[in-house]
Amino acid sequence: MWTSRILSSTASRAALASTALMTARSRGLSQVTRQSSSSTSAISYKRTHPHKRHPALSSEYLYPAAPSAEEAVSNILYNTPPGGRGYVQQRHIFNCLVQNEPGVLSRVSGILAGRGFNIDSLVVAKTEVADLSRMTIVLRGDPETIEQARRQVEDLVPVWAVLDYTGFKVIQRELLLIKISILGPEHVRAQIKSRTPGWQIIQEETEEELSPSNALRQTHAHLKSLTELANLFQGKVVDVSGDCAVVELSAKPERIDAFIKLVKPFGILEAARSGMMAMPRSPIYDMHEHEELVEDAGSSVDATMLPPG
Repeated sequence: MWTSRILSSTASRAALASTALMTARSRGLSQVTRQSSSSTSAISYKRTHPHKRHPALSSEYLYPAAPSAEEAVSNILYNTPPGGRGYVQQRHIFNCLVQNEPGVLSRVSGILAGRGFNIDSLVVAKTEVADLSRMTIVLRGDPETIEQARRQVEDLVPVWAVLDYTGFKVIQRELLLIKISILGPEHVRAQIKSRTPGWQIIQEETEEELSPSNALRQTHAHLKSLTELANLFQGKVVDVSGDCAVVELSAKPERIDAFIKLVKPFGILEAARSGMMAMPRSPIYDMHEHEELVEDAGSSVDATMLPPG
């Protein structure tokens, strides 16, 4: 009887131990599950999600082969702009110092028109002297004919001097004020015809109606692009409205032409361009060079003053 009691107590203890072990295992698994669901360690993540390695760069990409002579010549020819086919007359720049009195401009332009010259640009302005004005004229023609016209203009009574800056190093500047649309090129025609607010032009001209927010994003995107382009040419936006912007630019005539070509896709509403102003560069004299010449001249020895033998 005692034996049966001992065996029953032992069996009950074993059952309790197994139950406790099962409970502990279930708790451990639940803890692992909670940890894996709540946070994943970096090592386990890397093991379960292997990193896909990118293919190695080829040697042709890292060490490209030198182009052949044919490829290099083709690239140079592609990047070289084509030259003018026709004969282009040389551009001449006249700097006329004239008396500040009425009728001088008409007399000078009359002489040039009588010889068949088409004046590219003409700028007249006062100088720091009260009775003197500066007249900058740009025209094209043959050197012989240009020289005859220069002498004939210089023979006029109110003209003090006529200088030809052709072939000299001069500083050239020209001023541009250009009004550009910020609504887009498809709205320029309607914008020129009627100066209505920009939102009405967009909603009337486009097939799909734009919301005010989309129209605002579009105008600001165009304005930002236009401002960045003006900054590249060292220009600035001097006026902004709801449908256009005015850009001021002072540069060489070639850069002015390039800027106009670049902003043409935006839509040019109006452009005002001054004539070219020119001034020769000042020469630079080296004072040390003059001192060396003086020293060399003083160190020369006269052979007649030396003793005989």
